[in-house]
Amino acid sequence: MEAMRRVEHIHAKSILTKPSGFVDFFDYTLNPYSGCAFGCTYCYAAFFARSKELQESWGKWVQVKDTALELLHQQRKKPLIDKSIYMSSVTDPYQPVEQQLRLTRAILEELLRYHQVRLVVQTRAPLITRDLDLLREFEHVQVNMTITTDDETVRRTFEPTCPPNAKRIEAIRQVQKAGIRASITMTPLLPVRDPVTFADTLLATGVQKFVIQSFHTTTARFVAGTGAAARSLAAQMGWNDARYQEVHAIMREKLPNLQEGKPGFAPVWD
Repeated sequence: MEAMRRVEHIHAKSILTKPSGFVDFFDYTLNPYSGCAFGCTYCYAAFFARSKELQESWGKWVQVKDTALELLHQQRKKPLIDKSIYMSSVTDPYQPVEQQLRLTRAILEELLRYHQVRLVVQTRAPLITRDLDLLREFEHVQVNMTITTDDETVRRTFEPTCPPNAKRIEAIRQVQKAGIRASITMTPLLPVRDPVTFADTLLATGVQKFVIQSFHTTTARFVAGTGAAARSLAAQMGWNDARYQEVHAIMREKLPNLQEGKPGFAPVWD
């Protein structure tokens, strides 16, 4: 059974943050939660945790920003018209706790009712299909689904508490079918067994926008206690720069609109 995650409720002082790094061309990032129960072994977000204890226990705690809606309500005096928002940069807005709390859904309702924003939603959770009714109402919105491998053994090692690949693929297919702009982000691309079939499977979703990024087994910053298993599996599968370049070439040939970089670089509304 999946280990229990510690859920805390906090009084956040802000909900919209001026971005930097790979999403610095957005006006704001919006993170309904701090921490992430998915706890991927390669996740850079762990290093933004406020203490060493939180960094080392990444994936085992989630902080709910109870004041998120109140803070967005304050923006009604000066609506976020045409502002671009990336949700989310250091958490997953559709991680398991969202199923019960529905905080992300409430945020979408607020953004629709009082603000005319340009929104990108980044997730690896099929739960996003619950909110297709709201997402369809945005004039400018894109959903990015992270799918990093075609191999469930790889997924369970690097992303042990994330939803299976097949469920993510089906979810983004539903997003695309609903007429919502969609992108698949292979960020980072983990070991792949059959790149041709993998590319064909991604194309079968109907998605036409893709982002790819390499997984650096020697330089990536891992969450404490997880790096050894991740590196070992990568080595066993021969996942090195040469193999990545081989897979990358196949993806480049088969996938249209393939962009390099982190998920923020996905085409948005053009």
